[in-house]
Amino acid sequence: MNGAEVILEDVSKFYGEVLGVNRVSLHIPPGITSLVGPNGSGKTTLMNLMAGLIHPDRGSIRVRGISPRDPERLMRITGYATQYDAAPRSMTGFEFISSLLALHGHSRSRSAQLAVQALERVGLSDAAHRKVAGYSKGMRQRVRLAQAIAHDPEVLILDEPLNGLDPLVRAETIEMFRGEAARGRHVILSSHVLQEVDIISDQVILIANGMIAAEGEIRSVREEMHEHPSQFLVRAREASRVASLLFLQDHVTEVRLSEDRQGLLVLTRSREAFSQALASIALDGYGIESVAPVDENVDALYKYLIGGEPS
Repeated sequence: MNGAEVILEDVSKFYGEVLGVNRVSLHIPPGITSLVGPNGSGKTTLMNLMAGLIHPDRGSIRVRGISPRDPERLMRITGYATQYDAAPRSMTGFEFISSLLALHGHSRSRSAQLAVQALERVGLSDAAHRKVAGYSKGMRQRVRLAQAIAHDPEVLILDEPLNGLDPLVRAETIEMFRGEAARGRHVILSSHVLQEVDIISDQVILIANGMIAAEGEIRSVREEMHEHPSQFLVRAREASRVASLLFLQDHVTEVRLSEDRQGLLVLTRSREAFSQALASIALDGYGIESVAPVDENVDALYKYLIGGEPS
């Protein structure tokens, strides 16, 4: 399995005296992996390291068995779309993609064919022969994605790929990512669109101050954090009475009544005990209308793990 993983072993990178990432060890399997963290947390540094644009000061990296210090081999299997708007304004989208494909050693005709296919996949066929200078922000985002996927790489490294896309294009792009993951490819992306990260990711890597705060499926990471109470939102017809009953439970650490007095935010140290207590309360005739966990998402994980708001 290791040959099909992206592996970082004890990797550190400093920019002079400024920390990029510190002692990062990761084994990233195929699928969709989201890097989540505030600005300056180290997400882009990690991506640049995986893509071979920079090299670690210590530690080792293997991308599906290839070292980033072997750029020719790495370039063949990776596609990188940075968050920076670097497409030349004087070129058309087609010219931009086909010229990059030529660098991969493709013939002129093959480069043209692959460029057309890539632009079609990101919905830019109609704008293929327009200059990038006339593209909207979302179109420029899509042309960067097109250059990343054009040579059919095994590993996609995408820095903020959903930023600036309208809802329809965003949904289509997410489906593309899922399709790549289903083929056994890597899709490693960073995002501030936290709800979408929650929905689309096979695993999430939370980064803070250049270090890994947590990794894994959002639910499994959350369940491993026994020192933090779980949160549930409960809607009930007699919410104040339900609150009083829940306060009697040893596992409940806090209950907050909503302004409309129909909802409760409950903090509990035991999900199982909470579930049993709530079922008993419902059987006693108190109308429990809904129960929903409110901390199985990236926002809540960040508040717990890092002590601050994600950005």
